[in-house]
Amino acid sequence: MTEIRTPRLVLRRWRDDDLVPLSEIHADPTVMRWIGDGEPRSLEQTAEDIEAWEEEWDEEGFGLFAVELLGSGELAGAVGLYVPDSPPEVADQVAIGWRLGRVYWGQGYASEAAHAALEFALQDRGIDRVVAVCRTADTASANVLDKLGMHSEGATQDPVHGLDLRIYGIDLTEFQG
Repeated sequence: MTEIRTPRLVLRRWRDDDLVPLSEIHADPTVMRWIGDGEPRSLEQTAEDIEAWEEEWDEEGFGLFAVELLGSGELAGAVGLYVPDSPPEVADQVAIGWRLGRVYWGQGYASEAAHAALEFALQDRGIDRVVAVCRTADTASANVLDKLGMHSEGATQDPVHGLDLRIYGIDLTEFQG
């Protein structure tokens, strides 16, 4: 079982008891406004997400981790690697993404977890480049991407929802692990 420990977090594979806390995160419109179509997700949709992430782990050898607080064991959200099918500029590349419950914002957890996921990509999986996509107006995610050393590589639009997006990338040989 793949598990990464940081000073404050455990990044691990998904368990059955993660469904309800993740569905509570997914039900928060403020959390979800920057993800997908921006709509909250139901318990059933959250179960489908976890199943898809676990399938990606089995097929690709990486995926989104469950992010757990080291001290309390609380599920804070998800972070990790995935292979997007859109927008076309990043389709079929390895991307990094995250979502954390609102109570965990502003404490550096997203940066800490994403940094660990990039180290995992480089050191454990031998991936040499990672991309990210975020909405142009999502300044908090852009700040995390900047902290990771990812560089803006241009803008595009979400082909499904028509939303303005910014694309980031990093060659992991330049990553400061």
